Amino acid sequence: MIQDIIAWYQRNKRDLPWRNTKDAYIIWLSEIILQQTRVEQGMPYFYRFVERYPTVSDFAAASEDEILKLWQGLGYYSRARNMHHTAQVILSDYAGRFPTHYHQLLKLKGIGEYTAAAIASFAGNEPRAAVDGNVFRVLSRYFGIDTPINSPKGKTVFTDLANQLLDQSQPGIYNQAMMEFGALQCKPQNPACEICPIQSGCQANQLGIINLLPVKLKPKKVKERYFNFIIARKNGFVLMNKRGPNDIWQNLHEFPLFETENPILAEELIQTDAFKQAFGDRVIIRSVSDTVKHLLSHQTLFAQFIEIENFLEQYHVGNDWLYVANEDLENLAQPKLIVDFFENYFA
Repeated sequence: MIQDIIAWYQRNKRDLPWRNTKDAYIIWLSEIILQQTRVEQGMPYFYRFVERYPTVSDFAAASEDEILKLWQGLGYYSRARNMHHTAQVILSDYAGRFPTHYHQLLKLKGIGEYTAAAIASFAGNEPRAAVDGNVFRVLSRYFGIDTPINSPKGKTVFTDLANQLLDQSQPGIYNQAMMEFGALQCKPQNPACEICPIQSGCQANQLGIINLLPVKLKPKKVKERYFNFIIARKNGFVLMNKRGPNDIWQNLHEFPLFETENPILAEELIQTDAFKQAFGDRVIIRSVSDTVKHLLSHQTLFAQFIEIENFLEQYHVGNDWLYVANEDLENLAQPKLIVDFFENYFA
């Protein structure tokens, strides 16, 4: 089975830039970026990061704002901050040489078991199985295993199985082959079973349960939040807020925000004490956007953008608000929700 998949990989693999190097830094960049998105969407980000920061030392020397700005649109901004921290640790503790050993990699912030195994096997030829969603799917179907892949038991079962199957002589090729096979051949929907080189031994194919595997536990209930963004413009400047820690979008820039437990009309919002303390009691509503639904991993945001005029310029002291010139807005790292608003509504 494994040799058949490796042979398939040699015939069908995509020519991806991180497959043509043993540079652990480049591999690390690609792995973290591809945790966020599909290859087609992640490729432009990969090239931008490599061009701007060709070495881990260059990455470490950048400011967090620069990293977040370049990361903008990928989501999960904590991962970008973890990358920046890790690059600085590599510069200070490893003299700028990116480690390639599994246990060393696990000590670095933002690098878990999968990423450590991927880097160690690709850059250092260390025999570690890298088990991502594609590998879970291939193993679950081929061996007919219905243990949920997102359960603690499932993680152990599939990781142990992947390591038992691991080609010790070429672990990097094995890992790439398994992942590529899952991505292109044994796809989540409509896998190409009729031309699959391992179909004769595939339990899911024999039992007609391809669409039932792998099994995943249902996610927890998604939290709903209601965001009311205030657009306050004066003489070529717009009021912005820099988000703090312990919530989504840490250190990213947005409009001043009033979060409510339930949907609220703009006319009702400007009558609240919190709003009056910030902008005064003579505010005029200039426009209100349609409600925008924005999906995060465990949250659903419902946002409206309320443009106001006749507001107090000396806004409520204590907020992390600042006026930013229109031409400087593009230099601020912003969540995708705000970027999309600028592109579609703001002029």
